[in-house]
Amino acid sequence: MGGMNYHIEILFEDGISWLARIRRFNATSPPPELRDYIMGSEVSTLQFLSKTKVPVPTIFDFNPDESNPVGVGYIIMEKLPGKPLRWSLTTPKQRQRVTSQLADIYIELKGFPFSVMGSFNQQKSSHIGPIARESLADFKDLHMRMLGPYTSSEEYFNAHIRLILDLITRQESYVNRPVDAFLIHRFLLETVPKIFSKNHLDDGMFYLKHTDEKGDHILVDDDFNITGIIDWEWAQTDSKSAAFNSPIVLLPVADFYKGADYIGEDEVYFAECLEEKGHPDLGEIVRNGRLLHRMQFCCGYDLDDWDGFIGLFFGLLKILGIEGDSNWETWKADALERYREDHQLKQILRLSEDE
Repeated sequence: MGGMNYHIEILFEDGISWLARIRRFNATSPPPELRDYIMGSEVSTLQFLSKTKVPVPTIFDFNPDESNPVGVGYIIMEKLPGKPLRWSLTTPKQRQRVTSQLADIYIELKGFPFSVMGSFNQQKSSHIGPIARESLADFKDLHMRMLGPYTSSEEYFNAHIRLILDLITRQESYVNRPVDAFLIHRFLLETVPKIFSKNHLDDGMFYLKHTDEKGDHILVDDDFNITGIIDWEWAQTDSKSAAFNSPIVLLPVADFYKGADYIGEDEVYFAECLEEKGHPDLGEIVRNGRLLHRMQFCCGYDLDDWDGFIGLFFGLLKILGIEGDSNWETWKADALERYREDHQLKQILRLSEDE
């Protein structure tokens, strides 16, 4: 059982193993319409990847309809050999071996550009539709509105942040810290043009990205050869600078959360691998990717981890060249004054006073 799915092994008499992947049901599960879209998008993504050199499981069957004979929606796929990568337990040599192979996978995906940012949404097709992720869907008046597809990172972040601001205003998100969350995301919305309008690393095209790259999505054998990349349910096409930025597993976590603006040793090696394999453009993306990482982390961050957020946020301000004493209350007071005429902020402040 994973965070989002059950996995049931199907073992055949000839020794072949398949997996049945079934969505978990709990209080935080998305509505059926969205759940089925995400499951279908994962199938479409794996079908596309099966035509590339990226090692992914083969899809044998897929049926999201709960009225099927099984009684639940499911994906039946190949069970790949190997075990999930545990990065913290690897030696430097093992890390380098995995990182070099990751570079090959990035280079392979670079060969498949798309014209828009979104997720695969049609079986056995490369059609790109709305983004398949719970946090990027809105339900209002019993109607589901999904975000995407988009033609630029700026367009995507504007829509994403505006959705978060709307959810805060409607008391559907960040109910424990609505004012703080609103001010943060109102600032991020203002920051979007500064980050993306002069980004020379992008080429106007979009590339497939695995969006949950913590490390356990990588299967390795005992010699640390990559045997598979799994869990593609939230995959989407993204800008070149986002799709080929360092995967989260390579980040120096402690330094990153403390606000450091430099990349770590594993990221440096990753950039070197990409450059040595003939792709200096991808190496440059990794070497200059920290600002985008911070923007992505801050957008929609769980503020229950307040200490973690503060380091990320003031690290973002630092890398943007915004001077300050890293004091939240001072920043908040300035932000309240700066956005005092914002109609949504006024509504949130009234609601906070009423409570």
